[in-house]
Amino acid sequence: MAPRLQRPRCHHRRRRPLGAAHGKPGSAAPLELSAATLAGERHALRPRRRLMAALVAGLAAGLVGLGWHVLSAAGWTVWEALILACLAVNAPWLGLAAATGLVGIAIRLRARDPLAAVLPALRQPGWQDAAITARTVIAVCVRLEDMAAVLPPLGALLAELRRLPAESGRFRLAILSDTPDGAAALKEAEAVARLAARFPPGAVHYRRRACNTGYKAGNLMDFLDHGAAEEFLLLLDADSAMSAAAVRRLVRLMQADRRLAILQPTIRGHGDATRFARAFGLGQRHGMRIWATGQAWWQGPEGAFWGHNALIRIAPFRANARLPTLPGGEAILSHDLVEAALLHAAGWSVRVLPDDVGSFERHPPDLLACLDRDIRWARGNLQYRHLLQRPDLGRLGRLQMLQAILHYALTPFWFALLPLAAINAATGGGEGTPRAALLLLLASGFLMLNLPKLAGHAEALLRPGPRLRRLGPILHEVAAALAADAIMAAERTALILTSAMRPSAGWASQQRDGRRLPLARTAWRLRVSMGAGLASLALLAAGGPFPVIVALPIWLPLLLAVPIVMRMAEAPSPAEPSPLGGVPGP
Repeated sequence: MAPRLQRPRCHHRRRRPLGAAHGKPGSAAPLELSAATLAGERHALRPRRRLMAALVAGLAAGLVGLGWHVLSAAGWTVWEALILACLAVNAPWLGLAAATGLVGIAIRLRARDPLAAVLPALRQPGWQDAAITARTVIAVCVRLEDMAAVLPPLGALLAELRRLPAESGRFRLAILSDTPDGAAALKEAEAVARLAARFPPGAVHYRRRACNTGYKAGNLMDFLDHGAAEEFLLLLDADSAMSAAAVRRLVRLMQADRRLAILQPTIRGHGDATRFARAFGLGQRHGMRIWATGQAWWQGPEGAFWGHNALIRIAPFRANARLPTLPGGEAILSHDLVEAALLHAAGWSVRVLPDDVGSFERHPPDLLACLDRDIRWARGNLQYRHLLQRPDLGRLGRLQMLQAILHYALTPFWFALLPLAAINAATGGGEGTPRAALLLLLASGFLMLNLPKLAGHAEALLRPGPRLRRLGPILHEVAAALAADAIMAAERTALILTSAMRPSAGWASQQRDGRRLPLARTAWRLRVSMGAGLASLALLAAGGPFPVIVALPIWLPLLLAVPIVMRMAEAPSPAEPSPLGGVPGP
């Protein structure tokens, strides 16, 4: 049976202003109930938010005070003043990371039920056994994807969700394509038709637009306007997957809380074909678990949205989450935080379930692929600067966008610490610096920046079971991340400094599979890192052996960026245990 098709079209509808209603009649009453309840929850969260602000401020002030003590010991040089300025600019971000990690690990270790402590729907009696009555469409946005990799997990998920007779009509699949006309579009349609033939008529829906106006967000909203009659929508990316049990849990939780507009679990990696993917996946999984728990504790119903592996209540999303156009008519690339802010402002809850069981995505196979993804993310996040003055987005929504901007915008100030310290050492400015206090400052900065991930590693080691088997992969991840972070900082700095001169990256296909990195191409791509490492080493050496040794974890990965990146892109040997703990793919 062929899937239901829609003719390709390219819509150029006039954009509605932020918050303009576009929902079904009769949706006002639930919206008013949600707004009133959300206002009460915000008021109840004020003590937590004040405590969080005080903790962030205290940690940031402590770091800056320690930096002042270290740098002022033998008088000031201009380089030391610039170092302190860069440290002060980064201190609030470091304080936020550390405070989130502390709160997250405290809840994970001390709460009787850590998930229910931050997600109220889990505390409602009987939600686990409730019948699934809502209809859900599983929507996947694709553009020039390998359908042989995309469709099999989707087919397996749909088959499992429709296995029970009582739920067989509650779920269907929609493939939303932005693939341009041509051979790729024909092959895509044929692949979906083969999948649809395995299910009853209407279970698989396929539509393709002639152009990708508004990118992924535009594709999704166009589908909601013209092809979605369900209550809920499960949004997946082309490289993400979910288990049927995880989907059913989200549906039951959203049925139990009528105020929820978006419910999103955390996400774990699947597939560890390269050393980079293994290490990246382990660090991301452990760090995100702690970070999401800590954030949910004080953000409550005004949580973040990461754009995929999430369940969406269609009516409020369609009515309130329409993206504005930016100055000059540019479309928003990073849509998720804006959609969440719009829903917050309209009185709807956006919450995170800090549990990744059954929620998967594929991580970049190598650091160059991670940098390619960063180009789009950085440009998308930096677009948020145009929205920070809009009061209709709400305070917390704008704060989340500011955090997203700072994630990239602060990188040059963070990376500048290396060349500034190297110049200071070369000109004799570090002669009177107290060495023990300097080492404490460096260790404090590293700990604060990485506290959520390190806390996640600690939690994993505290669980019952073979702890020594877990320790090896964790130590490997920390070492790999230290090297990769130095390279990423150098390359991100170059990206930020040159992004203003480049056009928007648009929606480019991502590298998902492992590959062999050519030596010449890799060396050219990492020329900024290698140049920074060589220059820093030369300047540090002029100041004596101590500066060289202290800064070795930074300049050495930069200098050896090419062999490090190429080795991490290789497939691990059979003797290397998976740091993901034997997690199977979906």
